Amino acid sequence: MHQHLVPHGTGWLEVVVGCMFSGKTEELIRRVRRAQYGNLSVVVFKPTLDKRYSEDCVDSHSGMQIRSILVDHSSQILSLAQDAQVIGVDEAQFFDSDLPRVCDQLANSGRRVICAGLDLDYRGRPFGPMPDLLCMAEYIQKMLAICVVCGNPADRSQRIVNREATVLVGEKDAYEARCRLHWDPENFDPDQPALPFGRNVADAATL
Repeated sequence: MHQHLVPHGTGWLEVVVGCMFSGKTEELIRRVRRAQYGNLSVVVFKPTLDKRYSEDCVDSHSGMQIRSILVDHSSQILSLAQDAQVIGVDEAQFFDSDLPRVCDQLANSGRRVICAGLDLDYRGRPFGPMPDLLCMAEYIQKMLAICVVCGNPADRSQRIVNREATVLVGEKDAYEARCRLHWDPENFDPDQPALPFGRNVADAATL
């Protein structure tokens, strides 16, 4: 017997987590696209409440996009996935508590399942079904953003609108990425300075 670097002949679960603007959806799309280049059938799902960019696509903040299916309840994924070999789930934190069971069932049937979502809500508490997914996953990747205040690695989502609801779908109008030092769930004041943007030497190169 020899060791495999990735699971062989079985399904598995991957979870990509992080705060807002950390590149979670971009990473999900990258993995799904890579699977397509490997001639694998894929399908991506997202919750119906996420219609920020479009209803039929998963979109990253950087502009990456892939066609997807909206679902009201995670149980719908089982039938809608059909014979897809790779199944992506974006904004997993917004799904119901049945999502871990659904992902487990898909992985047990030999599928590769990739979930992306916020691990913490704006108050720094574990978000929705994410803790269970993290416990069940074979692979976990923690994505970090850049703190808008100081430029340090950021792992917290700072809400900048004063609403108590845990679920609030938004972008830069509602959230900022913050490091541990500058994250304050009780303060909703925005702090969006223009962080210095590193120079690309190639921009000044003469062809």
